[in-house]
Amino acid sequence: MIRFYDPETVIQLTPLWKGERFADGRPKVPDRVLEALKSMTLEEVWKPIFLKGYESQFEGNLKTLHNDGRKLIGRAVTCCYAPTRPDLFDVMMNQGESEGRKGMFNQWVIDSLVEGDVVVCDMYDKIYKGTFLGGNLTTAIKTRTKTGGAVIWGGVRDVEQMEKVDTQVYYRGVDPTPIREFCITSINAPTRIGKAIALPGDIVFGAGGGVLFIPAHLAEEVVDGAAKTHVKDDFGFEMIRAGRWTTAQIDKAWSYEMISELVNWIQTDPRGEEYRELDWSKELEASKNENLDISQTML
Repeated sequence: MIRFYDPETVIQLTPLWKGERFADGRPKVPDRVLEALKSMTLEEVWKPIFLKGYESQFEGNLKTLHNDGRKLIGRAVTCCYAPTRPDLFDVMMNQGESEGRKGMFNQWVIDSLVEGDVVVCDMYDKIYKGTFLGGNLTTAIKTRTKTGGAVIWGGVRDVEQMEKVDTQVYYRGVDPTPIREFCITSINAPTRIGKAIALPGDIVFGAGGGVLFIPAHLAEEVVDGAAKTHVKDDFGFEMIRAGRWTTAQIDKAWSYEMISELVNWIQTDPRGEEYRELDWSKELEASKNENLDISQTML
């Protein structure tokens, strides 16, 4: 049976998430995580995901509605579309109508958004007659999500109107034609955006010229990992300027003594105050073991 916004399916797709969920089944990553991401760079956020084997989470071949450096951060509502055919169109439209949905397929997704959501749409790279958003629907996204936006693997129109709306949109191209000859295939299912894959409830992180999709169950770990990278960079740069450490030392795995000095600085220097809740026990243990391995090879 076809069913849009099926919570059971979303839960099956995201079994590693153990926290609170929305009514549609999507993981509800805490607001504090979204807030923390605002001060982080793409490279800081990308690294912990990549090291865990999530190597298809980033797509950079997109344009941005606002080129002023603003980030796009929010929880993904995913949707997929395909070229239309009469029988499929009728099936999908009838199902939507049975669920009380109004308007065309692109409106169904936007009508469901809540605060903090980001539309993640695979419009199969259709730009001519594939303009998923224009001025009206961009305004609707802003009204419903407040801080959210959209990532469209397809087209947009009415860009001059869209630019007046204070919400970020990533898209592939612009065309004046209205959206036509398309059909919905899924809502809140796995969705491909170029080289990347997104699941419902992923955290969308648009920054630095592209979009990263953070798996919901890794979001808090990513924030902590990115914070560690940030403070290590700050402290490492200071040590280089002071002539205490070399760039060669900074660029390779840090020794137990280096991490210990960093932890002490975090606990005693006012500049480290915001990082004092981070747990460095794993890093200290790993560096201690590495020191043991090196010493053994010298025997």
